[in-house]
Amino acid sequence: MVIEPGLDKLRNLVIRQLSNVFEFDGGEDSAALDSGIHSALGRVERCFSGIVLKRYRREDGAVVFNPFHSGQYCIFLYYLGRELSLQGAAGLADRVYYLNRALNGVDLFHQVELPDVFCVEHPLGSVIGRARFGNGFFFAQGVTVGGNKGAYPVIGAHVSMLSNSKVVGASVIGDHVILSANSYVKDAVIPPHSIVFGQDRHLVIKPNPGGLTAEIFHSSVA
Repeated sequence: MVIEPGLDKLRNLVIRQLSNVFEFDGGEDSAALDSGIHSALGRVERCFSGIVLKRYRREDGAVVFNPFHSGQYCIFLYYLGRELSLQGAAGLADRVYYLNRALNGVDLFHQVELPDVFCVEHPLGSVIGRARFGNGFFFAQGVTVGGNKGAYPVIGAHVSMLSNSKVVGASVIGDHVILSANSYVKDAVIPPHSIVFGQDRHLVIKPNPGGLTAEIFHSSVA
């Protein structure tokens, strides 16, 4: 994977951003950050390898990571916070989570387990809570995934959530489903290969003839 500014510049960028917004300990924090960045970049490469959008690849086919692309940097910071949390550096993971929130306007906590391959465009205003996600998950701006009365959604593979769509509670979203802009699904079961329109008890469910994620993810992503 090609890191466009280079690994050292990426590391320095993260340190500067953390230092500007929060306290950053150059000793213990620095060691944890180095380990976290190494693990996060491995996950980023795996994730980006499944994305076919042209800005995720160079003309020669090499996977590319540009931290000045908001969607790409959002994914990196999520994986960084997640890896730090898994490695026991919870305090630093919290700061990375807040950094992602400050820079990209997304609420994506490191304890939320997103899949190996997902993509986001324009993450502003999205809140992605605890759910079970399949590979090939895509979300845009203003999206909400969350609980209702202690129940959380199960979201299948190749699901697209378009702007301001919401899925909450004991909802089960089948594979290859598109939640259209402004749709709201609560405690409902959506069959595979569907497009969802409307709000809560007034949902309109139609067949999905293709699938938006086919334009975003490699066909090998399952």
